[in-house]
Amino acid sequence: MRVGFIGLGHLGRHLAASVLRAGFPLVVHDLRPDAAAELIAAGATWASSPRETASLSETVITCLPSPAAVAAVVAGENGLLSGLGRGATWIDMSTNDRAEVQRLAALAADRGIACLEAPVTGGVHKAAVREITVLVGGEQEVYERHLSLLQAMGSPVLYMGPLGHASIIKVITNMLAFVHLVAAGEALMLAKRGGLDLAQAYAAIAASSGNSFVHETESQLVLNGSYNIGFTMDLACKDLDLAHRLGREFGVPLELAGLVEQIFIRARGQYGGSAWSTMVVKLLEDALGTDLRAPGFPETLNP
Repeated sequence: MRVGFIGLGHLGRHLAASVLRAGFPLVVHDLRPDAAAELIAAGATWASSPRETASLSETVITCLPSPAAVAAVVAGENGLLSGLGRGATWIDMSTNDRAEVQRLAALAADRGIACLEAPVTGGVHKAAVREITVLVGGEQEVYERHLSLLQAMGSPVLYMGPLGHASIIKVITNMLAFVHLVAAGEALMLAKRGGLDLAQAYAAIAASSGNSFVHETESQLVLNGSYNIGFTMDLACKDLDLAHRLGREFGVPLELAGLVEQIFIRARGQYGGSAWSTMVVKLLEDALGTDLRAPGFPETLNP
């Protein structure tokens, strides 16, 4: 299977590298040609546009920062739909809007092109070692046909059902992660103001009923002061907005998530959209004039 990969950012470059290591012939494209340098050196082929990527591929994967970016790459001028042939497949691994995925999949179906959504969750550091969770939506036959490719990028690979279901659960998992992050920051600040050693407080929380995956990972990056999670404020605010769209659509009041979204919006205004999302905790540090540093934690979770 000849695979194309479009979107070589913090996450996409690791996923694409896993595809290449698994032995799939790989064609890559990104708005920044330098983002593909390591992949090309490892044996990937460069394409100058989404359309060229698709013309050289049987299956094209997109991993992009927003629904608008996905739409432009898929259905825009020189988009991948204009280069894929009948019987080909498009797989979107972006955190996307459910309705937009379904709209673009319908355009693809009109051209005889199958579609899967396969967003991933667990963090960039998990993608680097092929341990990131892959959430898949689409026709089961298409899923089974591409299972080996999906397994090359992550584990576990979880089939969620029809197209759109994976988008919903991915937005839910991100929403929960952001809620947990703000809560973890408040908990660490309570510990610091209470006179506790933060390294000991971290260990106690990790061994308690209050533990979370976010505490085990992102709290370390707060405590070392790097905040380097490989995920930006812009992406966090985009994902929280997607969660609230689902809440309105399904009639679910997302009161806690709404408060967390406002905190992230303030953090983006303070530190910029390209700041790491973990810096949302810095709002509390700055407001209280109290840092949450503790020695002995790694500077980054990225290998």
